[in-house]
Amino acid sequence: MELPRRARGDELLRTNELLGLRQRLRNIARRHDLTSVIAYAFDHRTRMLPFIHADMRMSPAGVRAIGAAMLDCGFNKTRIVLQQWNRHFRPSQMRLDGRIPDIFMVSSMQIHSAQCEALIRDACRIDPAHRPLIIAGGPKTIYEPWDVFSADPLDPWGADVAVTGEEYVLLSLLEILLAIRANDESLRMTFIRARNSGILDNVPGLVYARTNREGMAEELVDTGIQRLLGDLDELPHSVLGYQLLEPPSRKATLASQALPASRIRKYSPIGSLVLTLGCKFSCPYCPIPAYNQRQYRVKSGQRIAAEMAQLGREYGLHYFFGADDNFFNDEQRTLDILETLAHTEIDGGPLRKRIRWGTEVTVHDTLQLREHLPLARQAGIRALWIGVEDMTATLIKKGQSVNKTTEAFHLLQKYGINPMPMMMHHDTQPLITRGPIPYGLLNQARLLRKAGAISLQVLMITPATGSKLYADAFTSGLAYESVAGKRVEPYMIDANYVVASKHKQPWKKQFNIMAAYLYFYNPLRFLLALVRPKSKLYLADALTQLFGMWGLTQTIRWTLGWALRLMRGNIRTKTAVPASPIPMCNVDGAAADHALPGTPLAGCGQLNAKPSPVAAPADGSAQNRLTAQ
Repeated sequence: MELPRRARGDELLRTNELLGLRQRLRNIARRHDLTSVIAYAFDHRTRMLPFIHADMRMSPAGVRAIGAAMLDCGFNKTRIVLQQWNRHFRPSQMRLDGRIPDIFMVSSMQIHSAQCEALIRDACRIDPAHRPLIIAGGPKTIYEPWDVFSADPLDPWGADVAVTGEEYVLLSLLEILLAIRANDESLRMTFIRARNSGILDNVPGLVYARTNREGMAEELVDTGIQRLLGDLDELPHSVLGYQLLEPPSRKATLASQALPASRIRKYSPIGSLVLTLGCKFSCPYCPIPAYNQRQYRVKSGQRIAAEMAQLGREYGLHYFFGADDNFFNDEQRTLDILETLAHTEIDGGPLRKRIRWGTEVTVHDTLQLREHLPLARQAGIRALWIGVEDMTATLIKKGQSVNKTTEAFHLLQKYGINPMPMMMHHDTQPLITRGPIPYGLLNQARLLRKAGAISLQVLMITPATGSKLYADAFTSGLAYESVAGKRVEPYMIDANYVVASKHKQPWKKQFNIMAAYLYFYNPLRFLLALVRPKSKLYLADALTQLFGMWGLTQTIRWTLGWALRLMRGNIRTKTAVPASPIPMCNVDGAAADHALPGTPLAGCGQLNAKPSPVAAPADGSAQNRLTAQ
């Protein structure tokens, strides 16, 4: 169930539209003394391969981007709390600048849903008279915004509004609220007035609740699919977000100061950067193309070089990961970036001597750029995570094959770039096969290692929210509800657990994943990596083996019990899509863009009533401008 596409030609913001919004907010911010806390929800039960180490040592780009936008617009009293580092943080006890913040934002992935809910619940314990405006966002909210609102009349917790888009949507919301905010009025009360008046309906990318007297959400209003920023150079500088990070702590409260610049490198030595967004492939299990409205968006090489250079100077960061969907997606744009980076100097020396970075690509596009791989090395690329999925292209065809994958890996190693394959295990793939076709999972792991892979990612294909296959996975009985009495929880939807399968013995799939990792990461291979490394980078192969073995112990620790449950059987499958139990509609009372099949619509027709008037602000320019749009 993919996100619907906006009308052709209306997918992107106008040029400089975000820049203009940022400037207007800087002017407004001077008249308000707002404090805000942004929390990144994190469930520590997800700490296993292939994400272990990076999950704690690389602060997420998305939540930092929101913090950077706030700081850039003049909201200097902002703090970013990462639950990776602050697992005991409690919003009900947070104080910033000596007071309860005006805004509390929560960003979450689907696998961290339990912690997201816990954070919002705790924030709702604050006395309503002093409660901050609670805003939910992130990948979870983009696809399932209803999950941050309570449908239980006996348990009326919930966010005030869900942002189903990017920075522009959040900043547009703030512009409206600050334009009509009365003196000494809490921002939450301003939001309630704006919500009841209907002026928020002109901002695509919001979902808010119509509530009863007890505060329970009776129906949800979806303002539609966001317009996307086309030119990523308009984004605030990445360096700003690092200034707002909360120091690691076991306390429930906030520190008096953010993490000092001198300690950033200690806790987040890997810098994640948004370089490009979008992918030309339309894999049925992937939500990325639909989310990006079939657009490909990029930062310029000059902007990327400037960000890397400044992050290196201010925080000592030398290792970066590009949060790309497919960096090699567009040949000309890719070459423009690589040419710029290859010729960039930092403090008198070439960038490649100071910066090391990696990102995600495909086999097909790597071979398309085979002549330019030396340029990629000169631009500082040292590792590429490659979506191989299945070398035989049985699962999905993206231009890969056994020969093409092997050729791409050999070329990368030839030029000193480490290939890092990402594989997907599925029901029809056995562990080992005989014969000329390497269909088995171990067969492919062996070929990848032989071709030069120094790491391996193996995940079970699992229904992804926002993908074409999502709804069918539930209506066809593929997705599990419980196994041997244990319910499938959100933290298990990370593809490490077999939670969707029609295999007669699904426990074999779970053990197959463990076997593939054990084949690739083991003490013998570590010793061989010391004397005959696959990588040209000093000790990169051996160090990856160490991290892999450590991660494997955690993977087995968390998934072995699930494998044993799968052996016991008693598997109950879901028969309906996990849609919103709360009625949803768009601003005209019709079906909501973010609603899944089965979402109730009853009652939403009442929203066509004429909105109640809102008190005119001292300067109504923002309200008038957005109403006109």
